[in-house]
Amino acid sequence: MIEHCCDAMNRQVDWRCEVHADVFECPDALVRFVPKFQEYGLIVHDGGTAKIGIDYCPWCGARLPASQRDRWFDELEARGIDPWEDEVPPEFEDGRWLRGDLGTVTER
Repeated sequence: MIEHCCDAMNRQVDWRCEVHADVFECPDALVRFVPKFQEYGLIVHDGGTAKIGIDYCPWCGARLPASQRDRWFDELEARGIDPWEDEVPPEFEDGRWLRGDLGTVTER
């Protein structure tokens, strides 16, 4: 479990609805955290899967970590992996790649 900036953010990121399996369908789900990119966003409840990126916690005001989206793509490219065409290693689908927990990632 990832610890976020405050208890309120932890509750929001870990929100699980008993009625809606998809957070984008639940009107009580407010925040989406994408571990592989280390990105936080407010969910746009318009029937899609959009989120608006945020840089500060709406509850405690803490500065949130910078997005690692560009770095994620750079790391895959350096390994010869095209995320649109190739299978992405599991350690790149969560936050392990950020911590250096890459195990035996093979280059293509």
